[in-house]
Amino acid sequence: MSRYLGSVCKLCRREKERLFLKGERCSSKCTLDRKRGKNGPGQHGTTKGRMSDYAKHLREKQKARRIYGLTEEQFSHYYKMAEKMKGSAGDNLLKLLESRLDNVVYRLGLASSKRMARQIVNHGNVLVNEKKIDLPRYQVKVGDVITVPEKYKSNAIIKKLIEKTMGYIPAWLSFDKNKIAGTVLGEPPAGESSHPINSQLIVEYYSK
Repeated sequence: MSRYLGSVCKLCRREKERLFLKGERCSSKCTLDRKRGKNGPGQHGTTKGRMSDYAKHLREKQKARRIYGLTEEQFSHYYKMAEKMKGSAGDNLLKLLESRLDNVVYRLGLASSKRMARQIVNHGNVLVNEKKIDLPRYQVKVGDVITVPEKYKSNAIIKKLIEKTMGYIPAWLSFDKNKIAGTVLGEPPAGESSHPINSQLIVEYYSK
């Protein structure tokens, strides 16, 4: 499966906002704070002008896709799933993306970025209801308990991350700091996302 292997800072420059693809490093050493970061990447990065409606829709879709680290095919698949569900397609899309295991690991504070969370899951260092799950796309359900193997609980990096992120865990998740275990209390509420995303613009993009 293809993955973007280039500089993630270019992605933030393209969207002209911090996507926190490098975790806490984005707060202190963001390229957007530098002179070159004021322009988009590439030879046409300095091009200015009013964005068309289509461009706005495309940029919001691309931003969401990059935040969750998905390929175009994967993102399109999630949107088709969201359309078949009851309710708003935009809200359903965000609900599906937020319920991905790698995203939940990130929201629980067990990783500093979604890229790190995906790597942790891929390496089999995440347990769901005491069973090893190594699929980042796994959809968590209400009542699921997410934890890590005993050997991983003593990891200094994990302990440091937990101390920093305890106050940022969303209401639909709970976390036991002592057991290093998170519980899914409910479904992500409508419009919930780890980064501000206008899902209506994405709906309009796919409605063209």
